[in-house]
Amino acid sequence: MEIVTSRKITTFLMFEGNAEAAMTFYTSLFDDAEIVGITRYGADGPGKEGSVRHATFSLAGEQFMCIDSPVEHGFTFTPAVSLFVQCEEEAEIERLYAALAEGGSALMPLGDHGFSARFGWVNDRFGVSWQLNLPA
Repeated sequence: MEIVTSRKITTFLMFEGNAEAAMTFYTSLFDDAEIVGITRYGADGPGKEGSVRHATFSLAGEQFMCIDSPVEHGFTFTPAVSLFVQCEEEAEIERLYAALAEGGSALMPLGDHGFSARFGWVNDRFGVSWQLNLPA
């Protein structure tokens, strides 16, 4: 398998069986988003047949890669690394916060925390951490 990316550094997300669901969810949230390419494991493995062997998707012009790891790991995502989204309007930050928090957990509720007019931080249902900001 040849991995092709036009960027030198690309965010890489490793899931254990729900990479496609996460990628589909994320691309539904942003206007400028698409699944660029996807390859799947076949019957010969090593991952579950049909799961994501490697995929590339873009959100607001930023490219990401993801996989479904065929190996179960003793770790997952952590808020120490998060995706930071600079929102352009109140409706956008409200919509993104509600969608990302559904089935996930709020780390900081959407509000004025002193350093930003409107900010919220959530872990989504897949465990990925998102910081959402609406500057003054």
